[in-house]
Amino acid sequence: MAGTGNHVIRAEGLGRRRGGRWAVRGVSLEVPRGEILGLVGPDGAGKTTLLQLFAAILDPEEGRCEVLGLDTVRQAASVTARIGYMAQGFTLYGALSVAENLAFAARIRSVPPARFVERREDLLAMAGLAGFQNRREDRLSGGMRKKLALCANLVHRPPLLLLDEPGLGVDPVSRRELWRMLEAFRSEGATVVLSTSYMDEAERCDRVAFLDGGRVIATGPPAELRGRIEGSVYRVASKRPAEVEDVLRRQGEVLDVQRRPAEIRFGLREGVALSDALRRDLEVLGGVEPARPSMEDVFVALRGASGSGTVEPDSNPLTLVSRRSTGPAIETHGLTRRFGGFTAVDAVSLDVRAGEVLGLLGANGAGKTTLIRLLCGLLAPSAGTARVAGVDVAEAPRALRQRIGYMSQRFSLYPDLTVRENLDFFASAYGLARGAARAAIGRAIAATGLGGMESKMVTGLSGAVRQRLALACSILHGPAVLFLDEPTSGVDPASRFRFWRLIDALAASGTTVLVTTHYLEEAAYCGQLALMHAGRVIAAGDAESLRAGLGCPASASLEDLFLGYIERETARPPRAGGGVA
Repeated sequence: MAGTGNHVIRAEGLGRRRGGRWAVRGVSLEVPRGEILGLVGPDGAGKTTLLQLFAAILDPEEGRCEVLGLDTVRQAASVTARIGYMAQGFTLYGALSVAENLAFAARIRSVPPARFVERREDLLAMAGLAGFQNRREDRLSGGMRKKLALCANLVHRPPLLLLDEPGLGVDPVSRRELWRMLEAFRSEGATVVLSTSYMDEAERCDRVAFLDGGRVIATGPPAELRGRIEGSVYRVASKRPAEVEDVLRRQGEVLDVQRRPAEIRFGLREGVALSDALRRDLEVLGGVEPARPSMEDVFVALRGASGSGTVEPDSNPLTLVSRRSTGPAIETHGLTRRFGGFTAVDAVSLDVRAGEVLGLLGANGAGKTTLIRLLCGLLAPSAGTARVAGVDVAEAPRALRQRIGYMSQRFSLYPDLTVRENLDFFASAYGLARGAARAAIGRAIAATGLGGMESKMVTGLSGAVRQRLALACSILHGPAVLFLDEPTSGVDPASRFRFWRLIDALAASGTTVLVTTHYLEEAAYCGQLALMHAGRVIAAGDAESLRAGLGCPASASLEDLFLGYIERETARPPRAGGGVA
């Protein structure tokens, strides 16, 4: 490696093991100055390890890497002093204010006091945090914490910024602001390398590197990657989607099948054309036509081509048993929760029918998780009433917990137990007798595709498999109502498609599902939506009625609706007591 020239990063044959296996191997990559490079791949592909190699946090076991012209092994201290690195679990101090966190970051980066004052004002203004300088970090919303962490990593004006899933768990408004900050940073000549599981973020990168099994299997600008699969992606709009899937999953030329809210998309194997026989079968069910490839199509196609992604059999909804409720599955009137002088949930009234999938949307700190905890009987309401699965949540919280399932943002699993031991524990916690528990565990394993993994330790599972195990544990007792709080956060597109097929199967069996998400593409899977802001539900209904409420055309996306309702609400005079925590 004779010199980096215009390249900020130059890696040759990088390899690093974790837990006895190669997390990264044979990675050769150059990143030019001023580029935003996105690292994309399935869970466990090696993205975080590669970022830590670039950041000189880990030393390579094979190959070598230069960052800013410095060897990451011999000159590691110099590398870490010059870059900005933001991990998924970024380091901020909850007891310190916004201003104090920034001042601390500047001191450890040896930023002169006079220069820090100038940069602090610029950064806070860019991040929209100027009015929150005295607020403690642990009182900020998730989106505000991400922006503060980014400011702390920009305070020394690094020429290179390494970000591990910066959009994870962040609402659409905050993600948009984060990207505005990154593009401003890049416009000053800096370089950004980030990992992401959101394909809309990958689309915004100058170039994308796709990793699978620790290796880079494709690189290029998003348009070039989409162009590689042009002509191999098709869509079917049909009122019989299950039959379409059955037909496609029997075809050898089909690489992947994705059931989207309004269509079935599928990709063909490289070099294979759509056969006349398959076209005729699909025409009977609704017609087939070529589709313009998206980055999600690229993701699924590349994973399939690498051999790690295959067309999986559909989960069988007949194996899912639920205790169907009579009447409304969720019914609230003026439900309110106050913490001192702060109103986290403000007079929420909802009516959700059995078997319905309700998407609960809102910015970080809007009150979604607090509302779920109220509906699960984990918090007592300050005012108002709520009935879930026919049970008054305030009067009979113990009886309620036998009729609901709850999957929190941080999956409540035991990492030092196996998959089967976790399932056994939760079956016991739900009071299932031995025979009933055995049958319920068998159904849950079949429904979530965990067969063959029963003896594996949870600590060694990928995030996507842990997600499916958490769902399996939450449905063992056949709940009438299932609460899913950000269940797909950080999950790759292929795993997300599979997870939503499971949710569809649960709803078809009569289970009512309330799900929160910050990824508005998947909100389209929900039959009904409720938008929260500052603790209140500001709009509710299906997508069509929400568009009508804003006077939007049918082409308006769910993100357009989300932003439109939030902007309309924030333009109104603030109400006392409510607001973002």
